[in-house]
Amino acid sequence: MRVSRTQAAENRETVINVASRLFRERGFDGIGLKDLMKGAGLTQGAFYKQFASKEDLAAQASRRALESAFTRWSAAIAAKPEDPLGAVMAFYLSMGHREKKMDGCPIVALGADAARQGSDVKASFEAGIKAHLEVLGRLIAETKDSEAKGKALAVLSLMVGAVTLSRAVNDPDLAQAFLDAAAKQIREVVASPERER
Repeated sequence: MRVSRTQAAENRETVINVASRLFRERGFDGIGLKDLMKGAGLTQGAFYKQFASKEDLAAQASRRALESAFTRWSAAIAAKPEDPLGAVMAFYLSMGHREKKMDGCPIVALGADAARQGSDVKASFEAGIKAHLEVLGRLIAETKDSEAKGKALAVLSLMVGAVTLSRAVNDPDLAQAFLDAAAKQIREVVASPERER
């Protein structure tokens, strides 16, 4: 049966959305095309009509996952405009976020995998990371761009590292300790004046 262009476009979006979640849960190499397509409710044959390769899908799914993460940051900021950085930290450095691997931060879930992928996947991650850094720079609200940029780099590194480490351990108290330590350090980084180099 022939699929209409509209249905084909909807199927493609479904595959990208499902892949963005399944890749975060299992990694790029942790799931095959057959299971990805099954998760989207389609056959494996439909994949080749929509994507040039699994890497093509990985790049598009990464872009979608990073856009989704950016949307969650925006929602947290909008919900607490009087303390936007605190809102992002409260959402990101939480046990709830730690537990939501399929819907959590793709930088945490796939960062190490992305480093081993091709240039298209890396380009998707780079664009998403730069968008996150831009938001953090604005939230830090320093008077000098170089100070805000440096602090944004440190804050994102602390947040990603803390969630990564919290997911790597079984002990919930240790997991929480990583998240709490990062939150404390972020407050200190943001509050401290930039040191002369």
